[in-house]
Amino acid sequence: MATLLHIDSSAFHESSVSREVTATFRREWESQHPGGTVIYRDLAKDPLPHLTADGFTGSNTPSEQRTPAQAEAVALRDALADEIEQADAIVIGTPMYNFTVPSALKAWLDQVIIGGRTLGPTSTTAGKPTTVVAARGGGYGPGTPREEFEFLTTYLGKVLTELLALDVDFIIPELTLARTVPQMAPLIDAADASRAKAHEDAAAKAKTLAAKLAAA
Repeated sequence: MATLLHIDSSAFHESSVSREVTATFRREWESQHPGGTVIYRDLAKDPLPHLTADGFTGSNTPSEQRTPAQAEAVALRDALADEIEQADAIVIGTPMYNFTVPSALKAWLDQVIIGGRTLGPTSTTAGKPTTVVAARGGGYGPGTPREEFEFLTTYLGKVLTELLALDVDFIIPELTLARTVPQMAPLIDAADASRAKAHEDAAAKAKTLAAKLAAA
């Protein structure tokens, strides 16, 4: 049966729009694959360590020559690579923090991008369908005043496609702070519409991917 890798990275839980939308994706996925497997990582609740020199050098050192610190670092990287390799599809939820990804998600990326394995033209993760739910508190789309500050999808698009060779689609709920920031009150209707569309798109994407995998 199909395996889904589900990753959340928002520091918030009940109020997180990215978590809401990835949950919608997962529910639809599980309804299509009741006997399937979901590998779940909550990078905010259980953060990964940042990549260290031992992680870098250990991956390029024969196993019998690794120091204990290198062996431990490599074991973590291998476990994370195993998860992404086992997945038939991936869904990643991320908010925009300071115009880009949360450090918890950056730590996962640094750990899972491994030269000679997941990195490059012979990547073991090449072509895996990946849905990224990228929630943004304001509006950063083309033509908006803050378009040039959008480093969330621009960064992830490059890293996930160019380094991990994943097949990436974005779902982008915007204006998520409209109900909590008084100055954004006029944008509440637009925010609600964006959020509703994100849920619809997530359910539709999960259903489509499930059908493709079932037919494969």
